[in-house]
Order: sequence, then structure tokens, then C-alpha cells
Amino acid sequence: MAVNMKPLHKIKYGLFSVAVLILILTLYAGIGGNLPPAPGGAPAPAGAPDGTQGENKPPVGTKQAAGANQAGGANQAGGANQAGGAGTPAAGGVPKVYMTADISPEGLTAAYEALGASPQGRVAVKISTGEPPSSNYLRPELIKDLTQSLGATIVECNTAYGGKRASNAMHLQVAEDHGFTAIAEFDLQDADGSLSIPVEGGEILTENFVGANFPNYDCYVVLSHFKGHQMAGYGGAIKNISIGIASAQGKSWIHSGGKSKSGLSGDQDSFLKAMAEAGKSVADYLNGSLIYINVMNRLSVDCDCNGRPAEPDMHDIGILASFDPVALDKACVDLVEAAPDGASLVKRIKSKNGMLTIEHAAKIGLGSMEYELIDIDA
Repeated sequence: MAVNMKPLHKIKYGLFSVAVLILILTLYAGIGGNLPPAPGGAPAPAGAPDGTQGENKPPVGTKQAAGANQAGGANQAGGANQAGGAGTPAAGGVPKVYMTADISPEGLTAAYEALGASPQGRVAVKISTGEPPSSNYLRPELIKDLTQSLGATIVECNTAYGGKRASNAMHLQVAEDHGFTAIAEFDLQDADGSLSIPVEGGEILTENFVGANFPNYDCYVVLSHFKGHQMAGYGGAIKNISIGIASAQGKSWIHSGGKSKSGLSGDQDSFLKAMAEAGKSVADYLNGSLIYINVMNRLSVDCDCNGRPAEPDMHDIGILASFDPVALDKACVDLVEAAPDGASLVKRIKSKNGMLTIEHAAKIGLGSMEYELIDIDA
């Protein structure tokens, strides 16, 4: 009887195919499953030694994608301590605040250099141009050398309360009259309007309004005249990155606790917390690419937005610098409280509950109320 062999051929062919497939899989697993790289090579994995996504942090002035910086607890300043250099605290440490009693161009440069910062890209120096006729703003003679050494542009925004700096034309004239346009480029950042940036983790604000030109810079050197303030209690680094960098509309937004883009009305505590939250939005947006310097001279109880401030009745203290705005402002307040002639300014700060701004800023991760004060004159 003849036997039909076709089915057997099919079975043998099928078994042979399975055996070949098993052999190929075995050989592939034995070599770890590594296939040749595609033309041009494959990207290094996160954490690779070449630093593609590894432990190398960007120097000051290098931005990362939004959300890259983490608050890192009470001792981390929302990215501010990512700046690198001598001011970065070690794990478990506290921010360093450097201080000199030398209030001069040389002293300002020394305080800056103590941080060991290395700004990259376009650098902005944020100041207050000062309300005429006789406010205590930082003079061009003091900031000129540092500003020019950085190749920086001086930046400011319009006011929300009237005065001589409430419109583009008038404010640009004040900048010229006060000597700032003679020492560097000057950018009135909200001359062309506002830009909304997000506020993360706030109790009062969900957005903040800065000048439209704010994103044009990679690093901000925040030069603040520390003094009293008739509404906030005191003005320093936190105020300079919140009210100072806010557009005219943004200033009203902060003052009103996120309720209005005109005028200065609002609940006091909401205003103080909103300043801290607006400041954090700026630090977050820049991924901590900010350097903070407070100059403690002409310590009036009134702000530089007051054209006729009260005459100071306490001595000048010095210049302080840090990568952490909360630690910096807290150190300045502590120095005023310790001063034998600081009673008027202490009273002004307490009368407006000014410490709430520092406390809230620490709570939301902008920085630390703990710090190490280092005398660079010693």
C-alpha cells in the first residue's frame, strides 16, 4: 500500500523551523541581546558618564526644561542652590551667605566673587532705578565695575503707583538721569507688555506677570538695596525678584493677592505671601540661574520707590551675597535686629509683618531660613 509522505515532510519542515528559531534565540540571549548600534551610534542612557543626563549640573546661566529643579526641602532654594560654585551647600548643609563691610565697587566685586559663580549666556543685572528726586537707590558708581565685567544689561520694569517711572518714556528718562544708561545697556522689560509664568505650589497665586523681555536672559544678578518698605516692611532680594521683576500689571497682581491688575489694594498677608510665590515662580522659570547681592547702606525705613524717604538713623552694615534669596534676606534682618541702632527699621518690619514673606518663601521651597554667615574680610 502506498504511503502519502507529504504530511510527514510538512511535520519535519515544521520541527526544523522551530529548532532553527530556538537556536537563534539562544544565541541572541547568550550575547546579552546587544544589537549593533544604528548609524551614528545610540544615545547614552540617563545617568551616563558623559553627562548627557547624568550628575553634571548646569553652570549659572544654563536653563533646563521647566520642572527640572526640585525644592529639595528646607535647605534647597528651588533650584537656587544648583548654581554651582562655593556657595552651594553640601548635602545636609545650609546655604552660605558671604559678607563684607566694604561698601565700594571693590567690595561689591569681592562679595560676588566669593560665590564662585560663572554666568553663561546673556546676563541681566536687576536693580531699582529709584524714584526721583532723592531716593536711596544703588548708585551707578557702585555697580558699574561689576556690571561691565559681566557684560550685563541693566533691567527694570515700570511701577504701578504712578510717580516718575510709571510709563516707558518717563522711566527711560529717569534711567538716563540717574546714570544707568551711561554704564550699560538698559532694558525696560515691560515696555512691550507682560508675560504670564506659572506659580507652582502657591497658596495665593497660580500665575505671575513679568515683563515681556524677561525670558531674553539666561542669568540674573539681583542687586538689591536692603532697606525698609512702607508696605512690605522691608525690601531685599525676595522683593526684587517678585515686585521688581513683575510688570506694572504684575505688581498690582501681587499687591492684590491675585485679584486685580491695577492699583495697590489688597489684604496685607496675602500680599506678603504673593511676593514669596511670585519670587519662586521667577526662580523656577530660570532653574535657579540667579545670583543675589544685598547692599546694606542708607538703611532708611522707606523704600527706593519713595522719592523723599526718611533719613536713615542707623549705620551702614555692608554687602552680602548668596545663591539663596531667603537665607540672604534673613541674614540681613538678623543683622539689623542685632544692631544697636536698628530699632526704627526693626519696628517698620514688624509693623507690616514683613517676616511673613521670608517664612512663606521658606515654606514653599524658595530657600532656607538657616544659613552660614561668612565674613570675607577676616
